[in-house]
Amino acid sequence: MPYPLDSLRRQCWFKLICGASFQHLPAVRSLTLAYGLAGVDCIDVAADQAVVSAVRSALGVVAQLVPEAQQRGHTPQVPWLMVSLNDGDDPHFRKASFDPNRCPLDCPRPCEAVCPAEAIAFEPDRAGVIADRCYGCGRCVPVCPQGYIETQAHQATPQTVAALLAADIDAVEIHTQVGHSRQFRQLWQRTISPHLPRLKLVAVSCPAGEGVTDYLRSLHQVISPLPCPLVWQVDGRPMSGDLGRGTTHATLRLAQTVAAANLPGYIQLAGGTNHHTVPALRRRQAELARQGQILPVAGVAYGSYARTQLAPLLARLPPAAPLEAHPELLWPAVAIAQKLVSQVKASGMLAASTPTLTPEVYSTRTC
Repeated sequence: MPYPLDSLRRQCWFKLICGASFQHLPAVRSLTLAYGLAGVDCIDVAADQAVVSAVRSALGVVAQLVPEAQQRGHTPQVPWLMVSLNDGDDPHFRKASFDPNRCPLDCPRPCEAVCPAEAIAFEPDRAGVIADRCYGCGRCVPVCPQGYIETQAHQATPQTVAALLAADIDAVEIHTQVGHSRQFRQLWQRTISPHLPRLKLVAVSCPAGEGVTDYLRSLHQVISPLPCPLVWQVDGRPMSGDLGRGTTHATLRLAQTVAAANLPGYIQLAGGTNHHTVPALRRRQAELARQGQILPVAGVAYGSYARTQLAPLLARLPPAAPLEAHPELLWPAVAIAQKLVSQVKASGMLAASTPTLTPEVYSTRTC
C-alpha cells in the first residue's frame, strides 16, 4: 500500500500547502525538501510547470537523503505531488497589484509591514508587488490608506492543466464554493476526467456556505465513480494559520458539518491550521464523544503557518543556493518541520473512536 494512502487510512495524513498562487521557486523547492525529509504525505502546489519542476527537483533530493535523514532520527518519505485548480473566482487564485508610483512619499506603507510573504517592496530596483512571492492572502488590501491595492484573479488554462495532468502528477485538488455547480462540472468533465486513470487521489476544497453539504453531495454525484480515494478539504478560514490560536476553530466547525453529512471520502482540515489545530481537534472530539458523537478527521493541511515556521532559516540561504548545499540550514529546518509533522503523525492523534466516512477500517498506530 502506498505510504500516503496508508496515512489517510490511519488518520495521520499531513499535507503541505505551498500555495495555489505561490510561485517563488527557491522557497517552494526548499519547503518541499525540508518537509519531505520530515515525513509529509503530500505537497500541494500551483498548477504551474516551473513550480512543478522545482518540486520534482526537491523530491529527487529527498530520495537521495532518506538514509541520512533516518540516521538523524527523522522519518522521511517521498510525498505525493498535488496541483491545485479552481473552477472560478477563489481567494487562493489571486495576486495583489498596485502602482507604487502613485504612493505618497510620506505613506507609512502598512502593506509592506503586513505582508507575510515579503511580497511588497519599495526599493530602487524593484517596487510594488513581487508577483512570484504573493500568494493572495489579501491582507494588504484593507490596510492601504489610499485604497490603491487591488487583486487580480487567475485560472490555469485547460491546455496548461491537461499538460500537467498528462505528466506524472499524483493528485489534483479542485477549489470550489457553493453555487459553482456549472463551473465545477465543466472543469471536471472537460479537463480532469480524461486523466483520472493516472491519479492516485482527488481532493475537493470548499469553504463554509449556506447549503454546503447539499452542494458537496451534488459534486459527489458529478465525480462518481472514482478510481482513487477522495478527500474533502474543509477550508475554514483560508490562508490565516499564521495569525493566531483562534483561526483553527472555523475549520473544526466546518469539519463537524461535513462529517454529519456522511459523505463518502476522507475529511482533511485546512484554512487557519497551525500549532493549535490538533490539540483543539482532540478537545472537540472528546466533547462530542461525551455526547455519543464522533468527528472523524483523516488529516491536516498546513499552509501559511508551515511556511512561516521555516522563513527565518530560509532567509539565511544565499541567493540561488540549493538548501541541500547548506546542511547547517537544512537539518535545523527539517527538525522544525518535524515538530509540526509529528503532531499529526503521533499514534492516534487524529483518530476518532469510530470512523464512519469510509468503509475502510482505520488503524491508530503510529504512521
